[in-house]
Amino acid sequence: MSTRPKTPSPGDILAGKYRVERVIGEGGMGVVVAATHLQLDQLVALKFTTIESGAAAERFVREARSAVRLKSEHVAKVTDVGTLETGTPYMVMEYLEGQDLSEVLRVTGPLLVADAVGYVVQACEAVAEAHALGIVHRDLKPHNLFLTTSVSGLPKVKVLDFGISKT
Repeated sequence: MSTRPKTPSPGDILAGKYRVERVIGEGGMGVVVAATHLQLDQLVALKFTTIESGAAAERFVREARSAVRLKSEHVAKVTDVGTLETGTPYMVMEYLEGQDLSEVLRVTGPLLVADAVGYVVQACEAVAEAHALGIVHRDLKPHNLFLTTSVSGLPKVKVLDFGISKT
């Protein structure tokens, strides 16, 4: 039988080195929090599963392994993995400023054609690299496309959540 670990609260210290700032998102299988790496003073996204089962842990590890193999600028970078004191696996990802495309669409309505094409082309670049490595995402949707801004100020799409990918 699986149990649901408690969602961390702001101020909690995880893995002895990450201070939780806030919960970014929560889904059926996991939670993502913004956390500060205490030694580096760097904001990161910390993702962990909220279901304690062998299948959930296996899916989580598969997601981390898939994501770390991808080098595209259009995939959220995984920088570390580990296990919390409770035995729950976690992964550390780059912290992204912005919104997922489903939220953008909810707020602004339909995109201009040129913007939509640009976002799809960027997502396709990430998916093409994944396919070249034998990874199929299997859950592409606006919620898993994150719109952020590049250093140059241009919109950049990052593909998220390789959790149900297949190799």
